[in-house]
Amino acid sequence: MKIENLVTEQQNPATMKIDQLKTKELVQLINQEDQKVAQAVAMQLDIIAQAVDLISQRFKAGGRLIYCGAGTSGRLGVLDAAELVPTFGLAPQQAVGLIAGGKAAMFQAVEGAEDDQQLAIKDLQKINFSGQDTLIAIASSGRTPYVIGAVDYCHQVGGKSAAVVCVPNSKLAETADLTIAPIVGPEVITGSTRMKAGTAQKMVLNMLSTGVMIKVGKVYQNLMVDVLPTNEKLEKRAIRIIQATTEKDSSTAKQLLIAAHRQVPIAIVMGKTGLDYKTAKSYLRKNDNQVALVIRNWQSKDGSSR
Repeated sequence: MKIENLVTEQQNPATMKIDQLKTKELVQLINQEDQKVAQAVAMQLDIIAQAVDLISQRFKAGGRLIYCGAGTSGRLGVLDAAELVPTFGLAPQQAVGLIAGGKAAMFQAVEGAEDDQQLAIKDLQKINFSGQDTLIAIASSGRTPYVIGAVDYCHQVGGKSAAVVCVPNSKLAETADLTIAPIVGPEVITGSTRMKAGTAQKMVLNMLSTGVMIKVGKVYQNLMVDVLPTNEKLEKRAIRIIQATTEKDSSTAKQLLIAAHRQVPIAIVMGKTGLDYKTAKSYLRKNDNQVALVIRNWQSKDGSSR
């Protein structure tokens, strides 16, 4: 499909006179259009759930989460990958964001990069993309050559892919293993897919990555228990999490964090069960790193021994 025929490239009849509106009216109009985004994403929940299950299974088996896109789509992927590391305690190589044109493209457009399929292959080869890994291919138009090249290479080496697009019947949908396609309609400003399309992509990526992190044991209750306490703010957050889950005071929670080698899930298990570091770590490993499962099994065992 030619780019001029894509729904994301059409003029929005509701905003044809936006340049003539008073400031309050124009921001109200943008807000009205934005409300369509959540509705469009809601229509994709079944396929998003399938993607979460696919990615989490592969991630547990040692596969990585690799994001790939150009322009706004690429920047959103890099952002999601970067934020997973401190939020959920990942090693940087476990979640990697690739953008057409490299790091420079995060701040300024790199002409022609998005049209180069071979560039995508080179970028994936640089990070040793393998059949264990899962590719999240992001392109609002569903036709970006850089992203299509990445998906093709992903499949050549035996990997799996999930595409995030904002148009129906896209080129990416023909090749990706799963395609998530929230159709948000024409943009407020014609063709400006950093707006509704970008917001939809961000919402989908939030669901995908957060869902995967929950499935692989990075969340206990609704707390990010694998947070890396790499600065004062995050250390205080880690201590608060230990307090909230173990009902210990701040001083005891800090001692648990230190005894657990600054690993919050292990500190929680130690605080809830009285186990030492090595035993708590072993219990977590045997229970798929799910804190809730460890606690439930421990309480069941403890209750049956009384």
